[in-house]
Amino acid sequence: MTDRTTVADRLFVALDVPDLAAALTCARRLRPLGVRFKVGLELFCRVGPAGVLALQGVTGPLFLDLKLHDIPRTVRRAVSAIAGLGAWGVTLHAAGGPAMLRAGVEAAREAGGARRLRILAVTVLTSIDADLLAALGVGLPLPEQVRRLVALAVAAGCDGAVASAAEAGVVRAQAGPHFLVVTPGIRPEGAAWGDQARVATPRAAHAAGADLLVVGRPVTEASDPLAATEAILREMVGGG
Repeated sequence: MTDRTTVADRLFVALDVPDLAAALTCARRLRPLGVRFKVGLELFCRVGPAGVLALQGVTGPLFLDLKLHDIPRTVRRAVSAIAGLGAWGVTLHAAGGPAMLRAGVEAAREAGGARRLRILAVTVLTSIDADLLAALGVGLPLPEQVRRLVALAVAAGCDGAVASAAEAGVVRAQAGPHFLVVTPGIRPEGAAWGDQARVATPRAAHAAGADLLVVGRPVTEASDPLAATEAILREMVGGG
């Protein structure tokens, strides 16, 4: 990864909170640690582009985890609009196929700017296990499904992929050293899994080769979010 300078710069806190006020409060509390922030569908649908711009006044460029999955024309236009917000990156479902992924990549490149919007391809959600994948009609083993989706993302020119720590090595082997590996489903030692099926501790995700880690509820639902984030940063470097 070429744009990280500190351990904290590798951690995205997911602002999965109910409104803009809560997001701003969380961001202001944690920003001095140097971490970055992700906005998912829940908050984006509540606050919209105006809320993103307001947040970025505190957080810097946001990771918009919107998981776009539509026809290429629609995705191209959506990515163009997102690039205009000055966001750090946006997610697209790799299952949307090569034409859709290329449309997103081309829109980001055409928008340009001082810091080009990164296009990250979502492989298999961390809430999905092998049994559910099969129930969805995918007959491949989960790591092979991830590998194939990453191959599509690489061919389309995506900047990286989102995958669980269990498949981080698969992503790296398929895509090479300069492709970003983003790992959600991060849970500190002893934390509840919630609705996730494939999780990892910060230390395990780091060891597996993830470039960027995404953590949400273990921070936002903690009694002391600042202390929870500091503990995760220590664990990322093996400090426990």
